[in-house]
Amino acid sequence: MVIYGRKDEGFAFLERDGAQLMLDEIGKGRTWMYPNAPLERPLGRGVNLQIRVATIAPLLEAIATHNIPLFLPVEEKWYRRGNDEIGQRQFIVADPDGYLLRFYEQIGVRKYSIEYLKPCNHFLVIKHLFFRSDR
Repeated sequence: MVIYGRKDEGFAFLERDGAQLMLDEIGKGRTWMYPNAPLERPLGRGVNLQIRVATIAPLLEAIATHNIPLFLPVEEKWYRRGNDEIGQRQFIVADPDGYLLRFYEQIGVRKYSIEYLKPCNHFLVIKHLFFRSDR
């Protein structure tokens, strides 16, 4: 949702579920570009911004309504954080400048365990068994 904007400056302040984002249009108002950084597309060049929302469902509906393709389809993913894993349902869309916007909802936290590892590199198993911080 647009909280406020300044059309003459090409500026918009957006907010959704507590996540805030400021957007500036190139060539209007202030410019934050470095003098030695050429403006070549895609401007984002794979920058991945992660934005937590209460639920991704309304965003997916809006994206589908406007026929915006998903860069990464909806997935459930668990990421290790210390001795825990954080679960999230997520998807990624690319904005017109190439920035990747990863929207996610948290689905839980679980204790990290060796049993969650799929068959993989034996070094990871050995590292886990000998260098765990809970010993």
